[in-house]
Amino acid sequence: MIEGTWEPLSPAISVLTTPQHTFNTDTILLASFSAPKRQDLCADLGTGCGTIPLWWAARSRPKHIWAIELQEQAAEQAQCSVERCGLSQLISVVQGDIRDLPSIPGMEDLHLISCNPPYQAAGAGIPSQGQQEQLARHEFTCTLEDVARVARRRLRWGGRLCICQRPQRLADAMVVFREYGLEPKRLRQVQQRPEKAPFLFLLEARRGGNPGLVVEPTLFIEGTQEGLSPEMAAIYGEYRQLAGKKQEHPKGADTI
Repeated sequence: MIEGTWEPLSPAISVLTTPQHTFNTDTILLASFSAPKRQDLCADLGTGCGTIPLWWAARSRPKHIWAIELQEQAAEQAQCSVERCGLSQLISVVQGDIRDLPSIPGMEDLHLISCNPPYQAAGAGIPSQGQQEQLARHEFTCTLEDVARVARRRLRWGGRLCICQRPQRLADAMVVFREYGLEPKRLRQVQQRPEKAPFLFLLEARRGGNPGLVVEPTLFIEGTQEGLSPEMAAIYGEYRQLAGKKQEHPKGADTI
């Protein structure tokens, strides 16, 4: 049994976290931005400890979710959480490389794919310490092109791909997704506060979508008063209250 901390995502659903595999503000923002509809078939690529599928299960109850994860311990954590929460019929944890996924009935005709991909291209930035951090932060096993290739093959016509990334990768994402027939349709920037530059973007692309990008209002982490903005409190507040934490702002771009 993996030793870790159970973090509540709803009164009935918790996720097992460890120092090696946990989640951050970006994860919660992507889970909310990509929220599936009821009866959707969904997949989360690079699911880590399974936070996004569990978040969806607590709030949206789609038809089925596949949680794909390369690293063995992270996949084991996700599986522990799924079993403990009684969600084995809803969430299937698949340990494997997204570039070489097996043919699984239902996972060939998805309504939604989400992915919180590595933020640094391979060889860019400061090298991470440890294999887990390298795989999470640098594109050694998951590039934007890998994500686009999987989405083109697995999404049904009109299906959605949702990612979060750093602003310096926005042009890369737009170009790659269009090359693979995934039209960018919805964009939202995230800022810590109004005087700060965006540290994250949330992007939705649709397979076979027509050109036309909607840029949504910026999401601010902090409000005009000290603490969370009203919108961020609505997204993030329930988790923090359940976890018994103060309503202080999360670390945003500094979170790992």
